[in-house]
Order: sequence, then C-alpha cells, then structure tokens
Amino acid sequence: MLRVDVVSLFPEYFEPLKHHGVSRRAFDSGQLRLRCWNPRDFTSDPHRTIDDRPYGGGPGMVMLAAPLEQTLDAIAADRQRAGGADAPVWLFSPTGRRIDQRLVEDLARSEGVTLICARYEGVDQRLIDHRVDLEVSLGDFVLSGGEIPALALLDAACRLLPGVLGSADSAQQDSFANGLLDCPHYTRPENHRGHLVPEALLSGDHARIAQWRREQSLRLTLQRRPDLIARLHQSGQLSQKDLRVLSALGYTPQV
Repeated sequence: MLRVDVVSLFPEYFEPLKHHGVSRRAFDSGQLRLRCWNPRDFTSDPHRTIDDRPYGGGPGMVMLAAPLEQTLDAIAADRQRAGGADAPVWLFSPTGRRIDQRLVEDLARSEGVTLICARYEGVDQRLIDHRVDLEVSLGDFVLSGGEIPALALLDAACRLLPGVLGSADSAQQDSFANGLLDCPHYTRPENHRGHLVPEALLSGDHARIAQWRREQSLRLTLQRRPDLIARLHQSGQLSQKDLRVLSALGYTPQV
C-alpha cells in the first residue's frame, strides 16, 4: 500500500482524485491511502495564523515554520501508531527538482511520502533545512500553490500501482516509460476523411508492428525531445538498429 499524507490549506482539492478516473481504482482497491492535514489545525492563536511578513521586506507572505513542523510531527506520530515506516517529506517549490517518470516510479514503489503544498511566497527556510528531504517542481513556471502539482504526481503514481490499469502493458507503453516519447495511436475506422491507418498496423505481423512503433517513438522523440535521445545514447540504451534509424533521420551524436 502506498500511503500519502498531504499538508495543504485546501484539502478539498484532493477529493476528486478519490472519486474519478483511474485514480479512483487505486483507492477502491486499497492500493493508495491518502490523508490530508491542514496546518491551520496546528496553530495556537485565535486567527489560526499560518503566515507572516518576510524579514528584509518585500511583497507577499511566508508560511510559518511552527505550524508546519507541528503538522509533520503529527503525521510522523500517526504513521508510527499505524505501524508504518517513516516517510520522506517532499515540498513543492519552483526551485525544486523537476518531476519526471523516474521520480514517479520511485514513489509508486515506495511505502509512501508526505507532500507539503506551499502557498504564498514560500516556506520559512528553516523548516525546509531541517524537515524537508526533497523539493520538487512541476515545471519552469509558478503556480498559486502545490496542490495542482501534488494531484499530477499522485495521478501519475496511481497508474503504476499493480492492477490499477486494465492492462499492465499500458503503463509500459506510455511516454517516458522506456525513456522515449510514445508512438502515435490509431483506432477505427481505417479511413477517416481520407486519412488512412498506417499499413504496418493492419498487417497482423507483431514483429513488424513493434518495429514500426519503435521507429515512430524514435522519430517523435528526436523531433521534440532530442535531449532524451542524447541521454539514452550516452547511457548505452539505444540498440544498433535504433542508431541506424536515428542516423537515417539525421541524428548526429554530440561529442
């Protein structure tokens, strides 16, 4: 079971994840357990204050360390009572490591994580220094908070949990699963307004179909994400057949 604890001022963001789509199967099967914790519940003043002005001046507000620290303490105690292992703490931040398939796979194989969804200008650095194991980011842009990146991360991880998808092969054929972008897909009818399904996919020859899909993945990845091709080449994950296909497409390895 993957247990995820989410620290968020807006726990209602996560309700749809439990009731819709593929992620619902993860909850229904017991593969994923999600609990949200509101740091306002761990404040001690009448106004339930969770932020204050930054030292040194400047716009915006900064989330206080104390309510977040007490929230993390409560999560750790709850995990201990449940007999579970301690979980790493990840903070969503524009300065963090960009989320990729490898990170998603690591999460799906783990026993869980605690996710902090920051708001405002960020979190007091002292909390980050002493309680956060990893800062992660959805991309090179700024959102209002960490809830949307958390939803994206959890949706991606759900797909990799055993039995959640209708076929285990579905996740293996997704973009990035093998380091490449996915190939194009087609369905009925064979002729849509004069545009035909590629003949290789109609051949019934499984080896030919597999080779066509591999070549199309290589082509698309070279066009849109040449950095992925370079990474696979440098790590020795491209076959000689792959390299011949790429060479015919104009790929020149960087020295």
